[in-house]
Amino acid sequence: MAAGLGLALPAAPAAAAEPVVANRHTGLAIDGFDPVSYFVGAAPRVGKAALELQSGGAIWRFRNEGNRAAFAGAPEVYRPRFGGHDPVAVARGVATPGHPALWLIVRNRLYLFYSAESRALFAKDPAGAVAAAERRWPAVAGALSWEGR
Repeated sequence: MAAGLGLALPAAPAAAAEPVVANRHTGLAIDGFDPVSYFVGAAPRVGKAALELQSGGAIWRFRNEGNRAAFAGAPEVYRPRFGGHDPVAVARGVATPGHPALWLIVRNRLYLFYSAESRALFAKDPAGAVAAAERRWPAVAGALSWEGR
């Protein structure tokens, strides 16, 4: 999906310890989808319970040992940007969790979106959308509740 956009922007700097969207009951990040699978496959794939890793206050699942090792070595590369919150919503000052099936990879970073409309809006001007979200992210992230995580 991201390859079809043909975006040639410089790589974004990796963000340090962003609050991660995780299921309050299971602790799973991105509903148990393997974050590395977004980068190495044509579509995201659900990880296996036997291949879990705890990082950034969440439990991450992986399809295979290689993906788990890649994530363990560079989690900042594979974690969704803005902790899995929709960047269009973040730019508006709202922490709205993205859906694992609505995604784009831009500048070697994974972004998740709340809706197809949000993803389409982002795709029109990724650099502008990211810049707007980055300006609001410190306040949005600071307002997130960490209880139960």
